[in-house]
Amino acid sequence: MEYLEFELPIKELEEQLQKCQLIGEESDVDVTETCKQIEKKLAQTEKDIYKNLSAWQRVQLSRHPNRPYTLDYIKAICGDTYLELHGDRNVKDDKAMVGGLGKIGDQTFMFIGQQKGYNTKTRQYRNFGMANPEGYRKALRLMKSAEKFGIPVVTLIDTPGAYPGLEAEERGQGEAIARNILEMTRLQVPIICVVIGEGASGGALGIGVGDKILMLENTWYSVISPENCSSILWRSWEFKEQAAEALKLTAKDGKRLKVIDEIIKEPLGGAHKDRETTFVAVRDAIVKSYEEFKNLSPKDLVKQRMDKYSQMGVYKD
Repeated sequence: MEYLEFELPIKELEEQLQKCQLIGEESDVDVTETCKQIEKKLAQTEKDIYKNLSAWQRVQLSRHPNRPYTLDYIKAICGDTYLELHGDRNVKDDKAMVGGLGKIGDQTFMFIGQQKGYNTKTRQYRNFGMANPEGYRKALRLMKSAEKFGIPVVTLIDTPGAYPGLEAEERGQGEAIARNILEMTRLQVPIICVVIGEGASGGALGIGVGDKILMLENTWYSVISPENCSSILWRSWEFKEQAAEALKLTAKDGKRLKVIDEIIKEPLGGAHKDRETTFVAVRDAIVKSYEEFKNLSPKDLVKQRMDKYSQMGVYKD
């Protein structure tokens, strides 16, 4: 189990508890009372730490190496019904963007999302979850296929940003993202977007336009990462905590600013602490959101979506 800097008091208490239990097993000394006290203190410490997380701590939790990624969610929600589809029919298959058909109950959905790796080899294979233009064009191809067959679209957002390399720019990174935003605005099937980790900049927006935008509790959604914001404003990464607060990037901030619609609760300590509960919560949120839109005509659906985005950022005295 990996611990973040602010989780170290929990780690110390867990180690104390293990030592206490070990002493009880190896000797005849009754340590039940001591163990109970440590357990009580541990529960209280966890509560105190996780109930008062700062914006920067939530950013750290969203990047936790044990946190579930897109394919973990899809496989847990759809099981064996998931069929992955590949390629943009033009350049190549972008491994940072995954997508395919899957069922929740009897309803088929088109799942699309950025995929990160869980060790050095897979991180390189998945390009650290940073999609190239062909990734966004692949996503668009899948969305258009879903529209043709009347299948609702679910996007799972988890990216540090679109890949900013020279070859990505040569193949039209900006155009690919802009095209996706345009096409998603007028797609004639319900679109449900879920931020499951990092939601950074245009990389997230490229698959982030929808009828319902959901965010897990310990995720972030912003135009720039706190580190990059800090290096632009203060010429140093030292001010990332201040930048995180100023960017208003947490789920609560997003709900208050009406950038997102709902927050999905995570287990205490983050999604990685109890994966199964998180998967169930995400599945239920997707089903509930789909129920809201499934009976709308394509015309009403698109109008409602356009109105929703038109009202964002409107200033009122």
